This record gives sequence, C-alpha cells and structure tokens, in this order.
Amino acid sequence: MIDLHYWPTPNGHKITMFLEEAGIDYNIVPVDISAGDQFKPDFLAIAPNNRMPAIVDHAPADGGAPIPVFESGAILLYLAEKTGRFIPADVRGRKSVLEWLFWQVGGLGPMAGQNHHFVQYAPERIPYAMERYVKETNRLYGVLNTRLGKSANVAGEDYSIADMAIYPWIVPHQRQQQDLDTFPHLKRWFEAVAARPATIAAYAKGEPFTKRPTVTEEGKKILFGQTARQAG
Repeated sequence: MIDLHYWPTPNGHKITMFLEEAGIDYNIVPVDISAGDQFKPDFLAIAPNNRMPAIVDHAPADGGAPIPVFESGAILLYLAEKTGRFIPADVRGRKSVLEWLFWQVGGLGPMAGQNHHFVQYAPERIPYAMERYVKETNRLYGVLNTRLGKSANVAGEDYSIADMAIYPWIVPHQRQQQDLDTFPHLKRWFEAVAARPATIAAYAKGEPFTKRPTVTEEGKKILFGQTARQAG
C-alpha cells in the first residue's frame, strides 16, 4: 500500500515508527543520501526538496491515482488522517498534537541538526557555532522536559505522532552533548517510547542500512555542498 523512500536518519525513523504502530503494509525503497540517491529524477518527482523520507500511497482515501507526500511532518499528519490514528479527533487534542509536531519540525530537528553538523562533521571547528547549537539543543530539551512533567506523552496522555516525530531526535542525545539524567521527565518518556514494540521493530528495519557508512568524505561533499539546482 505504501512505498517508503527511506534512509535510517531521525526523519526516516519517524515514518517507520508510525507504519509499525499502525500495522500498515509498506515497502522500503532505500535512498542512500551519502551516495546522492536523493538527486535522482525518480525521487525528485515525488520529493522536490531532495530530502528523504517521502512516501507514495497506492491506495489513497479518494480512490484515485497514487499520492506522493514529502516532508516528514506532512507524512506523519497524512498517515494519521488516513488511518484515523495517533491524532485526536477533538479540536483541543488535535491542536496540542499539531503544536508539538510543528515544534519538532521547526525547532528541535533543525537545531539538533546544526548541532550534529558543527560538532560532528564541520571541517573547521567553530567554537561559537558549536556552543550556539549545543546550548539551543539544551534549551529545547528543557522545554520538552517541562512539558513531560505534566503529561505521560508529549501532546497529552495518549501517544501520538508528536511523540513519533520527537523521539528519533532524542536518540542521538550523547552526540548532541546532552545528558538525559538532567532531564528526568524526558528520560522517563524516552525510555517508555524506546520499549514500545513498534519502536523496536522500526529501528530494526534500518539495521541493514546502518552497516554502510553514513557519511564518507565524498558523501560530505554531496550532503553539505548543495546549491540551487539549475532548471532544465
């Protein structure tokens, strides 16, 4: 039913987490981002931002032609609405889930991503940039910890797409220079999500690809040297 164009990054894991939780049949189409698969014409036809993940739904609700969806937050929302799961139907519950979903795609993901880049990959050590993004990641962890001191899950008592969006960005907390012991509510939630059978199954789906080098020297040129594509 679903083709998932995927690589085992935090954004890729979000989608396998949903698909495993919902029990939806899906087929993984690997997109090796270090080899430049994201620039192939077939992929760009469904993901014009040349970023994975993307999906193609071969059985859309309207019964029409297959629907491609790109951007991980949009994919989670599309799948939640398609299945009627992991997003509340009531206006207040839905509002809360959307707030925290957008918090992740607009805040935690980009800031932690810059943290990864300047701390792990940048060819030049830039102390200002490293400190800036490590501290901002820490601030966001604090926001999340405060929220999780008030409810079992991020958007409320029920597990939702907000949790699925956020969890994979907390998995590399050590690489982000963050200590979960200083965020007890966040740690409690993190361990609970990690223990979910669907989370375990989702991460297992990525294992065959993790044995390949994620970022080689040539891959860095592909990942970090992009400019605007020329219209053709």
